[in-house]
Amino acid sequence: MKKDFQKWHTKKTWLHEEKQRPFFHEREVWWCALGANVGFEQDGRGESFLRPVVIVKKFNKEVFWGVPLTKNQKKGKFYFAFSLGGEMSTVILSQLRLVDSKRLQYKLGDIKQLEFDDMRKRLTQLLT
Repeated sequence: MKKDFQKWHTKKTWLHEEKQRPFFHEREVWWCALGANVGFEQDGRGESFLRPVVIVKKFNKEVFWGVPLTKNQKKGKFYFAFSLGGEMSTVILSQLRLVDSKRLQYKLGDIKQLEFDDMRKRLTQLLT
């Protein structure tokens, strides 16, 4: 699949220079402009290069740790499945990254507290 890095660069320039930061919290799921990335890194999709992410840790109003989601049902230590809006989603734990809040487009929902706690435990196990 050919990636349109030029189109993403134009979108990324706008995000950096023009976009206002939204108000957000840990445990929320947002559509996020992750962009066109290299190799096996998760890409955003569509015109705005969007992918849903869970906000794992908010450091301040500018940056957070986020993990992207997929609708594909995956199992193993690098994944965590949960229900969002009646549909199953899978967190790709190995794709944890620092994200600027300017990339956040709109809120999709919240992950339940118990599922969020379980996800963070799995993420901690993966990192240690």
